[in-house]
Amino acid sequence: MGLSEEIAKRRTFAIISHPDAGKTTLTEKFLLYGGAIQTAGAVKSNKIRKGATSDFLDIERQRGISVTTSVMTFQYGGTLINLLDTPGHKDFAEDTYRTLTAVDSVILVIDSTKGVEPQTERLMEVCRMRQTPVIVFINKLDLEGRDPFSLMDELEEMLSIRVRPLTWPIGVGATFQGVYDLYNRNLRLFESIKTRKEATSERIDDLADHRLDQLLGPGPAQELREETELINGVYDPFDLVPYRQGKLAPLFFGSAFNNFGVREVLDTFVRIAPPPGPRETDQGLVKPEDPEFSGFVFKIHANLDPNHRDRMAFLRICSGQFKRNTFYHHVRQDKQLRFANPTTFLAAQKTLVDEAWPGDVIGLYDTGNFKIGDTLTAGASFNFRGIPSFSPELFRELVNLDPMRSKQLEKGIRQLTDEGVAQLFTQQPGNKKIVGCVGELQFDVIRYRLEHEYGAQCAFQAIQAHKACWITSDDPAALENFIRIKTTQVVSDKDGNPVFMAPSAYMLDLEQRNNPEITFHLTSEFKTLQA
Repeated sequence: MGLSEEIAKRRTFAIISHPDAGKTTLTEKFLLYGGAIQTAGAVKSNKIRKGATSDFLDIERQRGISVTTSVMTFQYGGTLINLLDTPGHKDFAEDTYRTLTAVDSVILVIDSTKGVEPQTERLMEVCRMRQTPVIVFINKLDLEGRDPFSLMDELEEMLSIRVRPLTWPIGVGATFQGVYDLYNRNLRLFESIKTRKEATSERIDDLADHRLDQLLGPGPAQELREETELINGVYDPFDLVPYRQGKLAPLFFGSAFNNFGVREVLDTFVRIAPPPGPRETDQGLVKPEDPEFSGFVFKIHANLDPNHRDRMAFLRICSGQFKRNTFYHHVRQDKQLRFANPTTFLAAQKTLVDEAWPGDVIGLYDTGNFKIGDTLTAGASFNFRGIPSFSPELFRELVNLDPMRSKQLEKGIRQLTDEGVAQLFTQQPGNKKIVGCVGELQFDVIRYRLEHEYGAQCAFQAIQAHKACWITSDDPAALENFIRIKTTQVVSDKDGNPVFMAPSAYMLDLEQRNNPEITFHLTSEFKTLQA
């Protein structure tokens, strides 16, 4: 099979949502349909040993939430699917934002009892920026929730995207009887089946068919007829072009926990989701059909297997063919690297691969060569764009509680911050370590992982800091003078770049006005521009 055929059969997407909307549960059901697993894990209970397949860190099983992106590859209907299950919790949003750079489309899960929530809006902002195609799955229809029409209005108003229902619910909560597939004209009747792969369905070509009254009852059947007529009258027919432009979102209803309405989503996704597309670099677009291999690292994970203390770089392949035991060019380090054991994933389970193609996400065992955003090519020197680190919102000094384990703490905090869980800054004199995070929960995860994966005890002490801004200038003397004057407020990031720790919003604004020759960056993407 040639390059174009391999590209055409691949789909790479992320599932995103606000916490507890049912994202990881939906992921499990997709894996069931793909035959990747036989029984779904229970993500709701932290009292049982068997957790969700995609939540493989101990702390994830204990808390019942996802705190890191999982990668799962499986086959469905002749299509090879690379599915990325992302953290829903806002404290781990940066991991989700970076993951969205590695996918070609998204499935957004909405809790029907709550509607659009704050994290949903932030995630959709990132999707709109990248014009990422979105499919919406409104979950938990078996619970007492919102009216479907009001939910659709809210989606369009708050997420700034048009929607088009492709399935429609019959009742909500106690009156929920199933969904009608507007595209395939199938009536699927609701059962609480949880892990079984299929629900019973009836082909109803004409909603005037008397069988509809027998199956649903005269009242619900008539209501379905009226609502379907209203939908077809108000909403334009589904159009593939605006969907792939990120302007129109097909809409589905169901219950992921009961595996209901999930098959329709997966079948439609395989049919309409885009194959791998071109990616922007500092030297123009790279197309998947380009024969020369290229890819970028969007995630690093240490101790994926705690028994082996391994470190894994997640690489999204953008063009050409990747081959095992072949030397490739590490652009930032300007050196050749060879990979003997590249892997594909089913969460923590890994499988050796000999080759991979555009759209695939593979794991490369890493001895410390990679950083998030690194580019790997067959020989060309360019960098993929748009994979920055953001200025953290919370800052804590890292305090060592066991001086006898200083080396373990040093190694652990460097490896964990390499993953992008947090950012590490060093203040001199004294080599003081400052950790920056997006949310408080990240500090809990770091403390837990340092103790359980590295045997290091630590505490976090609050410091006064509002923003961390990378500082550059075309005038080296001006930059040097600023660093000298602000020596107590200037730290270094892990690459040795100077960073101004603004104590308040007022002070940041003041320094920007007083030092026009210095640029204050709120993301690290300037480093890619300088490379």
